[in-house]
Amino acid sequence: AATRAVTRGQTQYTHATGLDQLRERISDWYAKRFGVDVPARRIVITAGASAALQLACLALIEQGEQILMPDPSYPCNCHFVTVAGGEPVRIPSTAAERFQLTAEKIEAHWGPKTRGVLLASPSNPTGTSIHPDELRRIHEFVKSKGGVTLLDEIYLGLSYDDTFGHTALGIDDQVISINSFSKYFNMTGWRLGWVVAPDDVALAIEKLAQNLYICPSTIAQHAAVACFEPESIAEYERRRAEFKARRDWFIPQLKALGLDVPVMPDGAFYAWADCTEACRKLGVKDSWDLTFEIMKRAHVAVTPGRDFGVAETAHFIRFSTASSMDHLQEAVARLRQILA
Repeated sequence: AATRAVTRGQTQYTHATGLDQLRERISDWYAKRFGVDVPARRIVITAGASAALQLACLALIEQGEQILMPDPSYPCNCHFVTVAGGEPVRIPSTAAERFQLTAEKIEAHWGPKTRGVLLASPSNPTGTSIHPDELRRIHEFVKSKGGVTLLDEIYLGLSYDDTFGHTALGIDDQVISINSFSKYFNMTGWRLGWVVAPDDVALAIEKLAQNLYICPSTIAQHAAVACFEPESIAEYERRRAEFKARRDWFIPQLKALGLDVPVMPDGAFYAWADCTEACRKLGVKDSWDLTFEIMKRAHVAVTPGRDFGVAETAHFIRFSTASSMDHLQEAVARLRQILA
């Protein structure tokens, strides 16, 4: 599809909101996959999900306003809020809460400067989602306070549990959802995402996008239109099943090595493992030192928990299962040599 676009000379600027055809395809995808009506006019195509989140923050946050988010969470989320003039407020979340925020915690931390919440479901680094009932309670409370609910749903297509694989857009048309072509649609490097927002917010985002980068890559947009063909969706579903199979094999292997995963990830391709026992075995003080020790002794790359927050993250490391099964098996074999 990208080659055809180049051959036909379809390389000019598009609207700041993106190709109409692509927005219609996304709208149709929401209807078919989730049974949710999302009008194309509320969809803005962006230069990656990062741009979508940055634009949403710029459109919504005034100087000094606070955004509540869980700890642990994706580190760039804090930066997006800060760049917009806001203050990220990280709230410790536990395994009992699936490492997500609850309506009760949000209510307890809501203050006069709070503008809203920024959540991710499924989450990076934990791969866990917010239960739909809890998410509804969260949004209803936030809405009652006149706040905004921002939701990162870039891993939603890679959900493995029917309980959680639902978009928050089915709750209310005031929810703002960020999505991406990088994960489920396997277009990493094409830098293409989108945001679904209420009409007034979508208009504000359009104006910001027009001034910041005019439009996302035209060629990438034409390529993305092909993502919604039946044969493309069939391939993505095959990959989703493969990711699930890797998860089902990998998590028990970690637990056998003393790297307990307290909450089974229901989406994405991450494992958030408690490394307390591994630190003790290798004689290091925390996950930061452990990652270097594992790299040095086993030549396996993992991410230290402190990249994702400060609440108990010194006791956790993040594994990615985005690699092949052969690579995962080799990684486990190497870890076994130093941890078993």
